[in-house]
Amino acid sequence: MREESIQKTDEEIAKLVQSGKVDFFEILIERYEEKIKRYSRKFLSNHRDIEDVVQEVFLKAYKNIQSFDPKKKFSSWLYRIAHNELVNLLKKKSHFSFIDLDVFLPYLSHDEHLEEKIDRQKMQKIIDQCLDKLEPKYREPIILYFFENLSYQEISDILEIPVSTVGVRIKRAKEKIKNFCQKLGYKYE
Repeated sequence: MREESIQKTDEEIAKLVQSGKVDFFEILIERYEEKIKRYSRKFLSNHRDIEDVVQEVFLKAYKNIQSFDPKKKFSSWLYRIAHNELVNLLKKKSHFSFIDLDVFLPYLSHDEHLEEKIDRQKMQKIIDQCLDKLEPKYREPIILYFFENLSYQEISDILEIPVSTVGVRIKRAKEKIKNFCQKLGYKYE
């Protein structure tokens, strides 16, 4: 099973699972577990909540694998499940916070060697503040695009909004981040 599956796409593996070869689902978990954890960390700070969401995402994906259309991208389908789980949990908890945003560090530039003046922890706090100011409708597309490296089409599929809306929301999110960073005295590139 192992060597045969390395060559297969996610969609082909999902099709095998749909046909009753349920052991292949393990490969999809291996391919996506860390990605879904990383995605969840952008919205949740509690390790237990993150683990619960990841587990629930894969349980729902397995339970609903027959509804997956192998002509579409498996990753978009799985991220849609993750999106729904996160939205549901955040509604229950009534909070929206971001943790571990090191990835955005390259998108900020500073005058006069700011790296020498501000330690990494403070920089992360600044980035958290910038992103925290965004409304969820702008925050999620920017996370999916920059953190998860998804295309506009994939984000459109996940959020169930038109591709043009994805582009508008990412553009507006960048503008809002830029304005907030400038207010703090930093330059956004």
